[in-house]
Amino acid sequence: MDRQPRIHLINPRIGIMGEVLTITGENFGNTREESYVTIGGITPTTSSYIEWTDTRILVRIPEFGDSGLVCVYRNNRKSNSALFSNRLTMPQTIQGENIGIGPKILSVEPLAGPVGSAVTIRGSGFGASRERGGVFFAWDAEPSPAAAAGVSGPGLVEVSETEFGYELWSEREIRVRVPDGAIGGNLTVRTPRGNARPVFFDITGKPGTKTYKDKRNYAISYAVDIRVQDAEGPNRLYLWLPRPVNSASQQNIQILSRNVEPFIENYRGTTLFQLQNLESDTATGISLSYLVEVYTVETDIRPNSMTIASGGGASLASPVRAAYTAPSFQIPSDDPQIKEQTAALVGREQNPYIRAQRIYEYLLTKGGIQWDELSGGPREALEEKKADPYMAALLFCTMARSAGIPAIPISGVLMDRNRMLSRHYWAEFWIDGFGWIPVDPALGAGAAPSSFILRADRANYYFGNLDNQRISFSRGFTTLSQMDPRGRVAVRERDYALQNLWEEAVGGLESYSSLWSDVTINGVYYQ
Repeated sequence: MDRQPRIHLINPRIGIMGEVLTITGENFGNTREESYVTIGGITPTTSSYIEWTDTRILVRIPEFGDSGLVCVYRNNRKSNSALFSNRLTMPQTIQGENIGIGPKILSVEPLAGPVGSAVTIRGSGFGASRERGGVFFAWDAEPSPAAAAGVSGPGLVEVSETEFGYELWSEREIRVRVPDGAIGGNLTVRTPRGNARPVFFDITGKPGTKTYKDKRNYAISYAVDIRVQDAEGPNRLYLWLPRPVNSASQQNIQILSRNVEPFIENYRGTTLFQLQNLESDTATGISLSYLVEVYTVETDIRPNSMTIASGGGASLASPVRAAYTAPSFQIPSDDPQIKEQTAALVGREQNPYIRAQRIYEYLLTKGGIQWDELSGGPREALEEKKADPYMAALLFCTMARSAGIPAIPISGVLMDRNRMLSRHYWAEFWIDGFGWIPVDPALGAGAAPSSFILRADRANYYFGNLDNQRISFSRGFTTLSQMDPRGRVAVRERDYALQNLWEEAVGGLESYSSLWSDVTINGVYYQ
């Protein structure tokens, strides 16, 4: 069987034209023949190849741009990608006196580390608080076949709130944690004052690879219509409309249109609107339209490369572990029956990846997962061996947390072959030093809308991989605070976002009705 080539390591990862690049991996073939390597989209000449074996390639680096991906092609099969950076074009740490008010990076400590590790950035002009600023690490996606010959530098991924990534922000010092999806490359600080000149930061210690590919752009819209029956005096109606979440696999969220300016643009992952002094027998509403960039995610884990004691590195002391192994009302990981079942399932296995895999496989074979909506929660799903996608996602997270594995449910919408959207739920679990790994128990078990095209390898695929046919609105449960303690609130359970508040009426708004539309697709753009 002709197996896909796989890159494990390149050395050096930072170099110059003419140096010898060593590519270590597997399935390269014992001789080169028609096989070849690309570096930043450039194919070295035949004379550049020094050695070619099934597990190692030595090739001289051709002239290319800023940075680029290294890929191996064999029998029309493409390997995973590794990032190589041109030392001559790398940004350098700024030295000397500070001039101007824009952010300037003077030092980054350390200059390398794994996902989830702490990084201290010192400099000036960062601002007394983060406000609309952020810290960004290099990120990259595999180019589409049409763009494979081009040279494109990596993009950026922001430090994540979901991962408690911002620990300190002051005028001269920022402390963050390396976000999921980060690769070796430029680290920079962006603020309303401007963008800092980037500094190179390397990612180390990953027990595998994560690939983002097959980008799709979705234009989506949704709305809420309000009809007021009885209102008097001063009154307010607050509406929390979910925003598509920003993550390593869902980026560049752009607002295309809205008919009302928000009260708060981004309030804990929602856009908060305030409608004031509504009158009886009137109608109003809010409509939003977004453009969302979504990628397929594929992971390739080497479980034996993990530090078993902590799931990937005790020295990381990641706050993700404490937050997302804790029990909650929706995720009762301390329930005795769930703990007993989980303990029997994972046995003496200490590797968190293999533990999570056993839980996933149990849900697929014994979970009774179906598409039609059921009532109840994780314990009922475990007892009755019946679950819909919502309960399957919660039960996976509950059992994972019971086994000491950080996990969160994800909510959003799933697109079928007719470009119709359905509410859907899946999950992610965290491996220290690697990041989030996606899991979709429902699609893995074949529970999907009738018009959704299921993969033949769905059971294996949806543990560690995720398609680009979905848009996520929540990562974990979002707890919102009322704007007025006297307000009358309305909630929406099992919707496309997992949030505790959707509406709050204050003052003389005695009677009204709300109609929340489904999320609809206005366009899908393939690149």
